[in-house]
Amino acid sequence: MERKNALDILEERGFVEQITDRDQVRELLNSPTVCYVGFDPTAKSLHVGNLLPIMALAHMQKLGHKPIVVIGGGTALVGDPSGKTEARPLMTKEQIDENARAIKKQLSRFLDFSNDRASVLNNADWLLELKYIDFLRDIGRHFSVNRMLAAESYRIRLKTGLSFLEFNYMLLQAYDFWYLFKHHNCRLQMGGSDQWGNILAGADLIRRLEGETVHGITFPLITTSSGMKMGKTHKGAVWLDPELTSPYEYYQYWINQDDRDVVRFLYLFTFLPKEEIEKLAKLTGEEIRYAKEILAYEATKICHGEEKAEKARKASRALFGWDKEAKREAIENVPTYEVDRERLEKGVEAYILFQESGLCKTRSDARRLISQGGGYINGERISRFDEKITLDHLNDGEILLRAGKKRYVKICVK
Repeated sequence: MERKNALDILEERGFVEQITDRDQVRELLNSPTVCYVGFDPTAKSLHVGNLLPIMALAHMQKLGHKPIVVIGGGTALVGDPSGKTEARPLMTKEQIDENARAIKKQLSRFLDFSNDRASVLNNADWLLELKYIDFLRDIGRHFSVNRMLAAESYRIRLKTGLSFLEFNYMLLQAYDFWYLFKHHNCRLQMGGSDQWGNILAGADLIRRLEGETVHGITFPLITTSSGMKMGKTHKGAVWLDPELTSPYEYYQYWINQDDRDVVRFLYLFTFLPKEEIEKLAKLTGEEIRYAKEILAYEATKICHGEEKAEKARKASRALFGWDKEAKREAIENVPTYEVDRERLEKGVEAYILFQESGLCKTRSDARRLISQGGGYINGERISRFDEKITLDHLNDGEILLRAGKKRYVKICVK
């Protein structure tokens, strides 16, 4: 049986937006190839918005190629202007190193780093050793300022102000690509659509320095059918770290996707074969809930493991079903928010508690939700947004709050 070409898989699943030369890339991927994606460690966790490149690397590995993940410990000290309207706040080296360690641990759920099947490298290891004058003479002379300013990432920032520090970012990322080509035989860089200019700069640098042709692929910017940026919710980012977004909340994020997005997300964020997804695409009406459940289960399994995914699915089914005994058991998996006993003795207005516990982003949102009949205490609709929630509402030591049909928080006394 002929092995599938990775480019064909990425294209049919919706990963490819731009590509340097389709025929040459396809030919390249007929043989085992080293490819890389970079992540700047600006937080201690990656989030759902980072999933597209991670999943692309996982597909590449499954098809026999070697992924390199570059943690931008060096470039994060500069800050990538791509897709940003203002400069990022600069971080200390200690913060960056701590975040890089956490991100490497997360990526091990998606990629197999054993037996040199994949690598995690920190570009601080080679960028921090560079001598500035040597770098300008050896690397900087190959870059045209006019061409750099024409890049979309720089053009956007020129309107709001582009620092000289950020202006160097393209040179550093191009140097990364050259370094990985020279020392790891990397011939393919992948990244978000805002990285196209940086990827082309790296390919051009390698051509000038080594006389070799390398390639790049960019992924589309994923937005939901409602127009929201991928990975954002009423509470903010959906993190891959279970301490920041629990497996249950992660599962709920996926199962609550718009019906129109389910098939597209099954292709992008699960490893289900095309034939199985095509069958799910034929579901209509209430049956789409079944496809959503598969999306949520598969995405959670990849990120958090089969046991956590099964637990989240069981909790979700029980909470939104009619089995009271199962529902009681499922509540154990609902996110918890602790409130001082003294506060509950005096009583806390419902809208305040809804905002503090994360069920609503702001108090105004909470007042609106409750006033429109979308707030519940222990399954009972709240009649007024300023209704006091007290110790009297405790049920087996807990208070179960619900926003709308699907978002729960368990209030516990501390």
